[in-house]
Amino acid sequence: MSSEKNTVVPELEPLPARVAPRLPPTLLATESAWSGDAAAKKRAREERDALVRGVTSIDAMREAIKRVARALPVIDQVPRIGVLDAAAFRARAAHGLPFLITGVATRWPLSSLTPQSLRERFSHVPVRARVGDYINTAFAPDRAMRDMSMLEYLDLVAAGTQGLPPYLGNLELRELNSMCYWPAYFSKMGPPRFWLGPAGTVTPLHCDYDDNIFAQVWGSKRIFLAPPHHDEFLYPSQANAILFGSPVDPEAPDFDKFPLARQAAMIEVIVNPGDMLYVPAGWYHQVRALTFSLSANRWARAMPYALNEDASLRRAGD
Repeated sequence: MSSEKNTVVPELEPLPARVAPRLPPTLLATESAWSGDAAAKKRAREERDALVRGVTSIDAMREAIKRVARALPVIDQVPRIGVLDAAAFRARAAHGLPFLITGVATRWPLSSLTPQSLRERFSHVPVRARVGDYINTAFAPDRAMRDMSMLEYLDLVAAGTQGLPPYLGNLELRELNSMCYWPAYFSKMGPPRFWLGPAGTVTPLHCDYDDNIFAQVWGSKRIFLAPPHHDEFLYPSQANAILFGSPVDPEAPDFDKFPLARQAAMIEVIVNPGDMLYVPAGWYHQVRALTFSLSANRWARAMPYALNEDASLRRAGD
């Protein structure tokens, strides 16, 4: 979609006939338990990632992002602006700073549904839930996951839990995406991913080395952001070449265990229904649901805008 042109909400098409369950794709970041020649497979994946993004190497791209970030102005809040067309979005994104666009997802048919609609229309949809201590194992290959239907997940949430509530995170749910209008902000985008869960679900602090647009469809979430070059204060560990996790919790930092974290600049922003947050490549972020929430995001699959088409990084022939 082009968000500035599609203003008419179409009638929802009837649901297709019930089909055999189809499991959503597993998060690629957890695919670290390779068999065989692990080093060769790692190199092959990084080469593929670089080819997709049109850069000479992912390592060089990461270092360039951090180098550019050191020259950014210091901000203490995320600006909220009105809907942008693609050209205006790209011009602003080239500055390398996060910003929030209001009123984007309110135009989506998905936003007009309710959580009860998930039971009534999508109970049969197969999902993969994050269960147990999925915060401390967020970037490990053995994170606890459980396959179930949407109805089983909603019943599990309704039953309550003493620990972390179960979370549907990073799932490619085509049934829901058919009711979304994604603006053409990125020339190349990965598939939409959906995040569903009650208050208290958390995606711990991490960074993706791809530009990201994050749409809040239902509910509200609190997001903490830190600039890429502050990774030196965040004790990061690598899940893969484009994903790094941090053990620091911005909501309750343990400065005895992680003393350098005192120097990390944390910016807090609340995303509400209809909001779309731009998270530039390399920015660390932690996300907590404040209410029952449905969110969706898409990552770019190209050189990050903040690098301004750096010729030294561009792959020959692109």
